Amino acid sequence: MKIVKIAGITAALALGVAACGGGETAEPAPAASAAESAPAASGPKFAGQTLTMWRLGDSNPPAQAYMDDLNAEFQKVTGATVKLEWIPWPQVNDKFTAAAAGGAGPDVTEIGNDQVPLWVSQEALSPITALTSAGDQAQIPKNLFGLETIDGEVYAVPWGAGTRAVLYRKDWFDELKIEVPKTWDEVVAAAKKIQEEKGKDVDGFAFNGGSDANHLLGAMAWSEGGDYAVKEGDKWVGKLTDPTFKAGFETYTGLVTSGLSGKSRLTQNTVDIRTRFANDKVGMYLTASWDIPGIETDSKGKVKADQLAFFPLPAKTGGEAPAFFGGNDIAVWGTTKNAELAQEYIKLATSKQWADRYAKDGGLLPVYPDTLASLASDPVQAPFAAAFAKARSFPADPNWTEAGETKAVLQNAARSVIEGKASADEALATANKELEDILNQ
Repeated sequence: MKIVKIAGITAALALGVAACGGGETAEPAPAASAAESAPAASGPKFAGQTLTMWRLGDSNPPAQAYMDDLNAEFQKVTGATVKLEWIPWPQVNDKFTAAAAGGAGPDVTEIGNDQVPLWVSQEALSPITALTSAGDQAQIPKNLFGLETIDGEVYAVPWGAGTRAVLYRKDWFDELKIEVPKTWDEVVAAAKKIQEEKGKDVDGFAFNGGSDANHLLGAMAWSEGGDYAVKEGDKWVGKLTDPTFKAGFETYTGLVTSGLSGKSRLTQNTVDIRTRFANDKVGMYLTASWDIPGIETDSKGKVKADQLAFFPLPAKTGGEAPAFFGGNDIAVWGTTKNAELAQEYIKLATSKQWADRYAKDGGLLPVYPDTLASLASDPVQAPFAAAFAKARSFPADPNWTEAGETKAVLQNAARSVIEGKASADEALATANKELEDILNQ
């Protein structure tokens, strides 16, 4: 199952927006000198050594070029070579689980920031606290380390951030004279017109019912004022049966029951949707700009970036829906036999130069405040910067992955409703109990 990329603390990446839950805006630390930012290792010290690095997802030309350049620079300054392995999203949980159980793991890995508590609880990550208090890394806002800091120790460094918006076929909108939707009713109307003109086998607005389904469901539930669960004392209390969550849930399942998305594709995730989008079978879907290189590849160059654009997901209640957002971290794997070299790699990769490029090449938002501020006028990134103002997160609990992905609690609830096996009230009551049991175990 795909590791979800979210972070409840990352809202401070917004241009001046306060952190979710904390109400305080991050204060970046003073800039470090060039000497402090440079990797401390020397070539002779690590010459001849090899470091294994895991990147998550499928490679694409910009990402591969970034890694080639980063690894060449690392070899130049340390003398060590890098063995890079790309882990496809469907294999990530299995690979991490096997490595944590004593299998062959990496020295350094990319990791979704909401996954840090889970893998720390499995003793799979090594603390790297000292690395974050000096050099360029000291400029990264401290509240971006909320999910990365456990019992006073830091276990990962933010590398890039992201949120979601609606990706649409701009060329189709132009052809069919569809205005960019600003309300949910306009989204529905646009989706229906796309289907009328492009065929009923086309998803006007694609339903995501796969491993990352809660990106879409969450936005719809949050827009109604709903939430998954809240912490009361030391116990999680599920909120799936609240009328507000139910309202968003019904908008979500309505994508299929109203015919905007095909009933035969109830388990498709973002990767599946992206592939269909690249093959002219989807008009709109919720994702991030990192999908664009994949679309160009999947379509064999037939669908290009200039045919695509984004708009913020409108809330059914009016205005913009709160966006799911998160980020990618980089961490030292707990069983590495060369922790010092691994930390040198993270120090280089998360320096301002390389972290800014990682975000830019990957369609992510940068973690360095001055670079982020410059995106306010960027036509591609502006919808995502705007989405930060209302961004929300899933329950910050190590067991969320089990509920949200492995056991697919909400996905199963949605399918039972769409397939007519249960009412929304029945499905959500069952899901609420299961969610509480998982989060509180």
